[in-house]
Amino acid sequence: MEPSLPQRVAHSVGEDPLSERVAVAQEVLYGPLLKWAGHSPFHTGILGHSVHPLLTDVTLGCWLSASILDVAGEVGGRSSATLLVGAGLAASVPTALSGADDWAGMTGAERRIGAVHALGTDIAIFLLLGSLIARIRDRHALGMGLGLAGNAVVAGAGFLGGHLALNRGTARRATDTSTGTDAVTGADG
Repeated sequence: MEPSLPQRVAHSVGEDPLSERVAVAQEVLYGPLLKWAGHSPFHTGILGHSVHPLLTDVTLGCWLSASILDVAGEVGGRSSATLLVGAGLAASVPTALSGADDWAGMTGAERRIGAVHALGTDIAIFLLLGSLIARIRDRHALGMGLGLAGNAVVAGAGFLGGHLALNRGTARRATDTSTGTDAVTGADG
């Protein structure tokens, strides 16, 4: 059976040499953070899987809700949308840390797909930070535009993250009973 278009896209990202360059750049840029994340509270197998997918729901839910309020167009929703963008940004910190922990253990195609996923989420975070600043400065049209752009970028990044977690199993956690430590499980390819 022929792979679907989304599956072919994810495969292409995982095999692209540019994705490898992104991964190497992120290892250099985020090296100390990646080491810390492996020993942080975000590295746990208590749920049977990474906490990253759970935390993404909070972050993305805030940002999507803000955009829904923006599109509804009611002036009274502006302060709520601003609050939601800020809450999403605050939630993005533990979300990114838990994702960094997951990514640090990946190799091969998963590592490259994860690097592009992380780059997309980094871009989205900066767009939404710009949205928050614009909203605080009463530039709501700009804030709305940046928020919508951030949501579009994070949707693409989220597709790659979902592919990693669901299709490639990178979010699974297993506890090594001999050492009592948590390990990321997943396929490499």
